[in-house]
Amino acid sequence: MSDVVVRPLRFTDRVAEMRAFLEALGLHARLESASGGWVDMLAGRGMVALHDAASSSTGGKPGQTRLSFEAEDIGRLKDLLESAGYGDVAIWDEAYGRVLKVSGPAGESLWIDERSDDLYGYKLNEGVPDERVTLTPLLDATHQAEWRKLLTVLGLADGFRFGSPGDEVRLEFVTTEALDDVLQRLSGYEVIRSYDTLEITDPDGQPVMVHG
Repeated sequence: MSDVVVRPLRFTDRVAEMRAFLEALGLHARLESASGGWVDMLAGRGMVALHDAASSSTGGKPGQTRLSFEAEDIGRLKDLLESAGYGDVAIWDEAYGRVLKVSGPAGESLWIDERSDDLYGYKLNEGVPDERVTLTPLLDATHQAEWRKLLTVLGLADGFRFGSPGDEVRLEFVTTEALDDVLQRLSGYEVIRSYDTLEITDPDGQPVMVHG
């Protein structure tokens, strides 16, 4: 079983509002920075990280979502990736822990953070997410075969959707909860319902899909 967890990174200038929105969908805020500029949100399967765009060191813009991951042992993961033919894998230390970088199918940088027990500057929250909610990020279909190969190496062959060529990474979820119940918690958000799907405009003005 893979210990790698998909964790899209959303840059935002509305961290608190995005947190409240994701909580309405059933996610739970696991870890948050003392400064309030970082929160990672657990779903029943998968995670979403919220990062204050103003403090981004990589040029993240409000509303932008980048694909990233979290893993238990990135050293082992580096060996797996290199054995599969990925030759540009690098690991280095950041203030918050170790990070692995590998290039994605279109040459984009993918970051995989190693889980750390050092919580200095962070607060770990008690509680659990709604187990009925699964994160299923939408990816650009241009390099679908290459994506599937890479995700299989990471142990994440399932749980992703592919849109149209040129699509940017988008937050999407699947829930086994009745959509009528989800809809009741989304009062105040712009929502379009199409049979078994809710299309919601999140606080960053981005579309988020919830599939029943």
